[in-house]
Amino acid sequence: MSVSRRETRRQIRREAIINVARISFFENGYAGTSMSSIAASVGGSKTTLWSYFPSKEELFAAVLEEETRLFREEMLSLLTPDGRLEDTLRSFCRAFLRKVLSDKAMNLNHLVIAEARRFPELGAIFYERAPKQSWLKIAEYMAQAMDRGQLRRADPMVVARHLLALCQSQTQLLRLWNVLPLPTPEQMDADVELALDAFFRAYGMPAKQDRPELCVGAE
Repeated sequence: MSVSRRETRRQIRREAIINVARISFFENGYAGTSMSSIAASVGGSKTTLWSYFPSKEELFAAVLEEETRLFREEMLSLLTPDGRLEDTLRSFCRAFLRKVLSDKAMNLNHLVIAEARRFPELGAIFYERAPKQSWLKIAEYMAQAMDRGQLRRADPMVVARHLLALCQSQTQLLRLWNVLPLPTPEQMDADVELALDAFFRAYGMPAKQDRPELCVGAE
């Protein structure tokens, strides 16, 4: 068998393991998922499974990476330097809020929150693979906006986290607590407008004040 065919088969096998693990983690929780049960579902021995993922923590990290990779790519592709900053952030925040309030995102948050006390490493894995990576990229964009004179100087990471927190402030916790159903697109757009208003009040550049011209030689 050629190297490329062997690598392809290995990649297909890896994806099959991740798909089975994803279902098990969401349905049974982290504690209720065992490497033995995953190996049995995929077919093959635990030794084979361990050759792909030496521990359950690494398998969980791989599931998180798959769950969050497309999210990051889709969201961060909206942060372009072209056009008005307000329009760019509006498009980004609308897409971001739709993602984080979705049932899929809620289920992932419930899983991590439910298991993080017993398995602290899960919180660390989630943080490193999901929020931290997004914050870093958004902070980079904020720093560039500051360099262009579109935002006042501040810690770019703080600015990035403030923007995301403002977007989620109206609804995320209520969704996590199962108090609120998925808001309508119109409701989410209204939340974004509130968030951007507060954000630009805090970090927008002050409007230039018109100064009266000096009349040289006037009596």
